[in-house]
Amino acid sequence: MKIYISEEAIVADIEDRFHSLYPNLKLEFFRKPHEEGKCSPANEKLPSNAPIEKIRMMHSFGWMDVSYYRTAAAVEHDFSHLFGLHAQILRKAGRLWLITTGTDNRTLEELNATGFPDEKQEFRLPEETEE
Repeated sequence: MKIYISEEAIVADIEDRFHSLYPNLKLEFFRKPHEEGKCSPANEKLPSNAPIEKIRMMHSFGWMDVSYYRTAAAVEHDFSHLFGLHAQILRKAGRLWLITTGTDNRTLEELNATGFPDEKQEFRLPEETEE
């Protein structure tokens, strides 16, 4: 699975394509890179309508590999080193989006699967204890 990065694109084009491949994951872009194991400050987040040509340090274009077996850390690294884009992957947890800083070593497939409820799990009331 690949996403084409071009000068004509806007941030939303890349975010939407990634989200269509992984519905329980989200990609966000920031002005500056984040430190390993840390998250980017919210005030550094780029708007979705930002043109790619205006925000990146390297003006290369091409295909970005976002295959299911790649880790979040590898994808974030490649966005930065190949295209000059500072990305962070988030995973869905109920109604919240969590930054994957603690789970960057997991594959995109594993992270995407964590957003789906476990259908085998049943809700049961606790049994009353006999006194």
